[in-house]
Amino acid sequence: MITHTHATLPAISKAEQQRILETPRTVRAHQALLADTPAMNAIQIGGESHCTSLPADITVAAWNVERCLFPEETAAHLSTVAPDIVLLSEVDHGMSRTGQRHTTEDMANALSMQYAFGVEFHELDLGGPTERAFCKDDFNTLGWHGNAILSSVPFQKVGMIRLDKDGHWFAADTGAADPQQPRLGGRMAIVAIVPTETGPMCVVSTHLESNAGAAHRHAQFEELLTEVARFAPDMPILIGGDLNTGNHIPPNFDWKQETLFALAEQQGFSWDFTAEGMTTRPSLITPHPDRVMKLDWFAGSGLQCMSKGLLPALDANGRPLSDHDCVWCTVTSKT
Repeated sequence: MITHTHATLPAISKAEQQRILETPRTVRAHQALLADTPAMNAIQIGGESHCTSLPADITVAAWNVERCLFPEETAAHLSTVAPDIVLLSEVDHGMSRTGQRHTTEDMANALSMQYAFGVEFHELDLGGPTERAFCKDDFNTLGWHGNAILSSVPFQKVGMIRLDKDGHWFAADTGAADPQQPRLGGRMAIVAIVPTETGPMCVVSTHLESNAGAAHRHAQFEELLTEVARFAPDMPILIGGDLNTGNHIPPNFDWKQETLFALAEQQGFSWDFTAEGMTTRPSLITPHPDRVMKLDWFAGSGLQCMSKGLLPALDANGRPLSDHDCVWCTVTSKT
């Protein structure tokens, strides 16, 4: 569990980037690079919240915002749900494709929330062909891409759980590295404890591996559950995010073949916080109408679900803000 926090994450120099590019693509080399890169081992805290404590009934939104091309519009789109907590995945910070912006910070400012941001990947290039169409610069100022939690109350405690230290997208000996998308890092989760009227509650924003099978995601989720239990013992927990369920088995993308659902239930978690329906759609970056999947979920423990739903990722003009719809639920602690 990483608990170091900073107001600003230290950048990677051009010389350090070159060293990463020249490093052998092995698990051992990736582990060393990851340990030696300060920004990969810290959480950035910023923004300002507008409340001191959450009510008994709390609304939480989880949204893979696909780089977050439009931070202010994405924040405004959440107004119909009015979440107290927002769990984000795939947010950029200093990437050319999103105007070098800190998209988490921009969303937090628009919503008057505090944020905790962690780096999933340090990207060493500009992205795929559809992403490059949005690039005005031929470089990234920082190259950060990660997960975040936004909160309308100050965090009592935050942490980051790295679910991949071996470099699934970096090391050739994992059998999954993509030479077209060079990057340092791996899947992870941001965890936070927030105060509520009924006591502290733990919220988790996570993103599991897409470029792997069910067994790989099972192992990641098992590690996540173990670390969260240590981080937040004896309190309600809500985990939300893009679990990439069924992403490895086209054309049907059958999420029911995943074993992580039973794993969580065996440890006292329920999936009843997730609304019915698929959660992906064609977008500006991912224009694939045949890829309809249910990837986004909530798992809760010690909580009761009051209501739940899907927020389509289409703005007022029908423009897709992401290739994922937003999932949301309103929860209260069990008495």
